[in-house]
Amino acid sequence: MTETGKRYGTSLYELAAEEGLTERILAELDVAVNAMQEPGYLRLLMTPSVPKKERCALLDQAFAQAHPYLVNFLKILCEAGILPELPACARAYRDRYNQDHNILEVTAVSAVALDESARSRLQEKLQRVTGKTITLTEKVDPSVLGGLRLDLGGTRLDGTVQGRLERLRNEISGVVI
Repeated sequence: MTETGKRYGTSLYELAAEEGLTERILAELDVAVNAMQEPGYLRLLMTPSVPKKERCALLDQAFAQAHPYLVNFLKILCEAGILPELPACARAYRDRYNQDHNILEVTAVSAVALDESARSRLQEKLQRVTGKTITLTEKVDPSVLGGLRLDLGGTRLDGTVQGRLERLRNEISGVVI
């Protein structure tokens, strides 16, 4: 995450928290980030030959249903020429939201998709161990061969076959005969 994204995203979160709007702004921020994934739209909003007033009017039209705090936030980013920082701003906002709401985001990587039972057991165990509400994201990666790799709060727990083979390879290469 960039320093600019962190600064702007945290500022937006603090404003939303003061007004009790953290959940609404979070949802609308996700919509805005998805809208900016359209390369042509972002390019249009970043084009210097289009006057800032017109670019801001486009944001007003596109986000007419959004809270004015979010619309004004997008205009500030647009006018400053840092609209590409929006995903970093959203990440900083979500990090603060998760911190304040005792939420931990966990990514589980496995060779095959987890069934509902395994997903529920994993989520419940992680909640017991961490004492936090778990938001679980799953990824399927056949290269792990089997087992499970968890990425949580900057920590990686690797119980995959691929990880075990790598550790074994390192142990064997360190043996002196």
